[in-house]
Amino acid sequence: MSYEYIPDNPYLLLTPGPLSTSRGVRNAMLRDWCTWDADYNEGVVQDIRRRLITLASSDADAYTAVLMQGSGSFSVEACLGSAVPRNGKLLIISNGAYGKRMARIAETIGLDYTEYALTETEAPDANETAAVLDKNRDVTHVALVHCETTTGMLNPLSEIAHIVKSRGRILIADAMSSLGGIPFDAGKLGIDFLISSSNKCVQGAPGFAFIIAKRDEMAKCAGNARSLCLDMYEQWREMDESGKWRFTSPTHVVHAFSRALKELDEEGGVAARYARYTKNQRILSEGMKELGFRALLPARLQSPIITSFLYPYARFDFGEFYARMKERGFVLYPGKLSDAKTFRIGSIGAVFPEDMRRMLSAVSEVTARA
Repeated sequence: MSYEYIPDNPYLLLTPGPLSTSRGVRNAMLRDWCTWDADYNEGVVQDIRRRLITLASSDADAYTAVLMQGSGSFSVEACLGSAVPRNGKLLIISNGAYGKRMARIAETIGLDYTEYALTETEAPDANETAAVLDKNRDVTHVALVHCETTTGMLNPLSEIAHIVKSRGRILIADAMSSLGGIPFDAGKLGIDFLISSSNKCVQGAPGFAFIIAKRDEMAKCAGNARSLCLDMYEQWREMDESGKWRFTSPTHVVHAFSRALKELDEEGGVAARYARYTKNQRILSEGMKELGFRALLPARLQSPIITSFLYPYARFDFGEFYARMKERGFVLYPGKLSDAKTFRIGSIGAVFPEDMRRMLSAVSEVTARA
């Protein structure tokens, strides 16, 4: 499957989201939509909720979905602030900027929490997670980022989930950069709350995010929220009862996401998209190595979502490199590491192997002139 690009698009986004979208997704936003129309709320919104549940789990009856205005981090905050009760305690497994952001959220909204903190190039260990939980028996909830796009690391969700559930804790998984692009089954893993966003692997536009949760756990969230607008439970109850969002919904983005879900099915589902992303990343990593760029992570820890590359030499100027690549039609991503100079290249979105090869040719041209 391939997508048409609008000819006047000035560049391809090789980022972890927002990302390059298809013509169909963009066209879905080229008209106005009413937030109170039944065709929208009872049709499009409810259909998206059903499709998300099916996308996340084979046990669809056990799960529900709620859509939240804002970026992915808004829904992370909504989930943490609504799922963890006042007398609960959260363990955050952190090995990058987004785990650290969870800790900052917890601190800001007054959650009782502790961290299992690692460096940005270390993967969480199941045995160490077990030891932390056994030492902190007052922990009720555990939060983990599945794909940590700080580095591109794919954290061991299955192994961590087994430890968390075997010890009777509630599991919150930030699947922002994995749902729709990396195969897994939330029901089989026992994930209680799964968070993702419209502008990631489903390949929609930015504007809302969502939480897919076990129905019985969502029902326990009443009265927990530390925020009016980011009350996950109240948003869910409103959507279940009336089909409406509590506040103005991003109608254009919702329609684009509906289109993106259909295109995911047309491509062959998550397995087919994962195969394409994996091929993109392999071409990228092998080609960059040939051009003298070393990947930050070993292959066993690398996701097919985004790859971090170390600066190739001391005087490497990423700003200049970025500008020259943008001139040639490719937007890259700066690094986010605290202790190493890196930049990142995404391999997701409406991006295909031929695009990665064109990008590598541009890198070759730019570096030859450096």
